[in-house]
Amino acid sequence: MPSRAASLETVKRGFSVRSFGTGTHVKLPGPAPDKPNVYDFKTTYDQMYNDLLRKDKELYTQNGILHMLDRNKRIKPRPERFQNCKDVFDLILTCEERVYDQVVEDLNSREQETCQPVHVINVDIQDNHEEATLGAFLICELCQCIQHTEDMENEIDELLQEFEEKSGRTFLHTVCFY
Repeated sequence: MPSRAASLETVKRGFSVRSFGTGTHVKLPGPAPDKPNVYDFKTTYDQMYNDLLRKDKELYTQNGILHMLDRNKRIKPRPERFQNCKDVFDLILTCEERVYDQVVEDLNSREQETCQPVHVINVDIQDNHEEATLGAFLICELCQCIQHTEDMENEIDELLQEFEEKSGRTFLHTVCFY
């Protein structure tokens, strides 16, 4: 999942970062594209790791899934589902349009309490190691630029336009309210 690489790189750069899934289950690559490993959000990273180790240690070592799970279990015990989190964020970054749509839909379905804005930005990143690494650096640079703006509310559209031109990628952006 590309957001993992982006999240870990942004943590290294000093940002406060949380990582979430948005589906009904956690899906990890399996032996074939149509055979993913599916887990409940209550399943710990340690349990996933041991399950994949038992199924095919060589495959899941080679494709990096065991390494990712080992890294993740040192950060938190299990995956978290965004729709179950009631914490407030200033900025939410997604790496896939489908996830962006789910986040925006969830935020818009919540009852507004404080009217505090949250910017939701999608940076499409293909789900492979090379794209995830490049995407992580792009997201870090974007976060650094946002952090240094004097007025995020008024400067973010121009900033995103500059990033689109520089990176050749299209960003989706919407503002939701808590």
